[in-house]
Amino acid sequence: MPEVLLRSLSKSFTGTRGDRHTVLHDVGFTVADGEFAAILGPSGCGKSTTLRIVAGLDRADSGELLIGGRDVGNVPSSERGLGMVFQNYALFPHLSVAENIIFGLKVRRVGKAERNERLLEAARQLQLEPYLDRRPGQLSGGQRQRVALGRALVGGSRLILMDEPLSNLDARLRADMRTEIRELQQRLGLTVLYVTHDQVEAMTMADKVIVMREGFVDQISAPENLYARPENAHVARFIGAPPMSVIEARREGDALLIGDQRIPAAHLFARFGHDLPEEVLLGIRPEDLTPGLGAPSRPEDLTPGLGTPSRPEQLTPGLGAPSRAENVASDTGALSLPGVLERQELLGADRLATYSVGDQNLRVRVRAASTLPTISQLGASLDHVHLFTRADQVRIPAAIRPVLAQAS
Repeated sequence: MPEVLLRSLSKSFTGTRGDRHTVLHDVGFTVADGEFAAILGPSGCGKSTTLRIVAGLDRADSGELLIGGRDVGNVPSSERGLGMVFQNYALFPHLSVAENIIFGLKVRRVGKAERNERLLEAARQLQLEPYLDRRPGQLSGGQRQRVALGRALVGGSRLILMDEPLSNLDARLRADMRTEIRELQQRLGLTVLYVTHDQVEAMTMADKVIVMREGFVDQISAPENLYARPENAHVARFIGAPPMSVIEARREGDALLIGDQRIPAAHLFARFGHDLPEEVLLGIRPEDLTPGLGAPSRPEDLTPGLGTPSRPEQLTPGLGAPSRAENVASDTGALSLPGVLERQELLGADRLATYSVGDQNLRVRVRAASTLPTISQLGASLDHVHLFTRADQVRIPAAIRPVLAQAS
């Protein structure tokens, strides 16, 4: 049972001047048998160091590491029963692709027929069949990475460690390989610990994502929950493409102050309870904001070059004149923010617009053909509005039973 359990792992290195730098702080998590877990974070956050400790290439200063219920803190890497795929390939330059893939099987004296069977299956899965007789020096970077992945898979280990294995592949092959690796993991029942800085890889492949920052674990959750309920503003700003917009705000009575803008927010406060801190961070994802409510009716106030309509009824619903009498500002289930269009970026089928609200910016994602008003009310359902404390940036949970706003 290749379950992996880390308990309070810490690791420090000595700098060039003799001072100690702690790179892992009390890291702990579990990867269940047959689970695909991704360690996600920016460069330098400690994710590769964590993987190297699990692999046995580094040792933790403190804490416990168990694989299959066995403490392997002092067990050599070769005896931990795992396969490894690293970013730097680690291939033998004098051996062919086929010999590199089956090298571990030869060392373990696996029979020739079984070796060839596993080799052909791995080559088919990884699209390496035409290259089996070549040397690593004759391959592209992406092809070498696939050889390294094949070598780990043919060994029969049910625990596979991967350190950014797709980073050297082109975009199309990377997408294909994500699907292949995930299908292979599910079909063979592999336990995978996968390190990446690419959130698309983590969110599309993993059962569980471990988000790290500066040697700490920020959040451990399923991809859907990680996206919908980030535990702090750091995760909110990191997850998503584009990520959540997080801006500073201050509570004053029943209103939010954002710069010089005073925004009615009684129903928002009721959703979170009346004991909110005075200083908060307001977070909304770009796709959860709808511009155009209360939009100007003058044609000159509409963004040029996007098909300015000649009649109000030609406005895109929700992006020009409101399509119903009531608007978000009067909807008790929504928050309305006054914004001024600053810039926009084309993302293919979508367009990313930046609106200034007070002295800060919110990003809005709309369809590319949509007409964007220059001055607009940005509407967001309260279900998609997040609040974080300003001091420690921790997410404020919604009240179990929302506090009813007092009627004026």
